[in-house]
Amino acid sequence: MTKRELTDYIIDTYSVEPDCPFRMDDDTFVFRHAGNRKWFAIVMNIPYRTLGVKREGNTDVLNVKCDPLVIGSFRAKPGFFPAYHMNKDKWISILLDGTAGKDDIEALLAMSYLLTADRSPKRNARPSGEF
Repeated sequence: MTKRELTDYIIDTYSVEPDCPFRMDDDTFVFRHAGNRKWFAIVMNIPYRTLGVKREGNTDVLNVKCDPLVIGSFRAKPGFFPAYHMNKDKWISILLDGTAGKDDIEALLAMSYLLTADRSPKRNARPSGEF
């Protein structure tokens, strides 16, 4: 999956647009929940070597939040790495150079979306029967 394919998929599936939170960096963008503004995905362009890949040049990566119970099994697959610049116990980096499978990327996006969703009760919610 390419960066463009990923962006189109997220816009279509989650109805959110990319957000560029860093003024001096047009290559990095995040996808946030509309309500709580938490990131569920961040896309960056980084050198392969920062992931321990012996390859010249840069690559696009996707960081998503992941259940710590399954993170190890994903890291054992090609294209998946401990998170770059994030908590490595709870986030994972995914190469967007065609190495990682589309189905795995979509599943991890769904997981990240759920893990970062707002869990707080609504402030003005009242128990039924009360006015």
